[in-house]
Amino acid sequence: MRAVGAEQVEEAVADCVAALGAVTDRDWTEVRAGRLEWSCRRTAAHIASDLIAYAGQLAGRTQDAYTPFEITIDGTEDGLDPADNAGTLQVITTTGALLAAAVRTTPRAVRAFHPFPFRHANREGFAAMGVAEVLLHTYDIAEGMGIGYEPPAELASFVLTRIFPRVKPGPTPWRTLLWATGRGDLPGREPVTEWKWGNNPVLRSERLALEGVTPATAAALSLAGDGGYEWVGGAAADGTREGAGIMVKQYEEGVFHPEWGMYVLVRRDDDRAVGAMGFHAAPGGDGRVEIGYDLVAEARGHGYATEALRTLSRWALEQDGVRAVVAVIDHGNVPSRKVATRAGFVPAFEDLGRTTYELRG
Repeated sequence: MRAVGAEQVEEAVADCVAALGAVTDRDWTEVRAGRLEWSCRRTAAHIASDLIAYAGQLAGRTQDAYTPFEITIDGTEDGLDPADNAGTLQVITTTGALLAAAVRTTPRAVRAFHPFPFRHANREGFAAMGVAEVLLHTYDIAEGMGIGYEPPAELASFVLTRIFPRVKPGPTPWRTLLWATGRGDLPGREPVTEWKWGNNPVLRSERLALEGVTPATAAALSLAGDGGYEWVGGAAADGTREGAGIMVKQYEEGVFHPEWGMYVLVRRDDDRAVGAMGFHAAPGGDGRVEIGYDLVAEARGHGYATEALRTLSRWALEQDGVRAVVAVIDHGNVPSRKVATRAGFVPAFEDLGRTTYELRG
């Protein structure tokens, strides 16, 4: 599958260099970068440092911590003249190219360490974080220099739909991203004073990886796309696309919760998707959460749904305040009823031709 994110990293870096290249003749060391405590020079160095750090995480497949290295761009340790502002932008270009190369060459299923919020990210997540660092800190430096800066809307949207899944879309992607990171205001919304971005969750069973969908993945699946997956049988099932559409609506309404959304079921031995499973919404006040699932026809009969249902239900019941996981199944859907029973669910009540199965903690 094509590695989404590499081109966005390159575009963001090119946009940064073009914008800041207009002020390389000015002093960056004594000017504060917007609302940050850092100087413009230190902020530019931070951009380069983050880009190479993300590339290192992907290249080294680091699992438990950041790879312990850092870069210097001033040249003083080698007895060279300190890099000027133009040289700093050259370093940003170089480190951006390294991150783009790492995104392109890292297999889709690989995840490496990042602390927020599930202690891992895939190549698309690292690309989105890299783009965010470039866009936001270019804005900070531009603000300090007293020049205007607004990146392409598609880049801001790329960031929002990957690592800001809980942020309700606003009037424009860029204004929304600035608000979400405490750099601007939006009508009708309280100012943001603390924030963190978040990558998608992943749970693992013996044969499957259950990969939480992002708003971007949900949108692609709802529009008959592949969502970035190679599907057994060639395409996602209709139920998966319907569930993805529900996730898109939740995102647009600002009630998208990644861990309580849809998970794509991916075989770990060949990285092919076999179906999807997920929650209709976050748990209610009664401690109950409803779950649904769907497999492509070519993957049925191998126990994948039962295995995934056990895994996801067990995870849900370990969360604070969750007392029961329920599945509402039509009487005629015998395969789904068998899946629920094999996963330990028991019939709780019946209504209008459907049975509600329940698994309690």
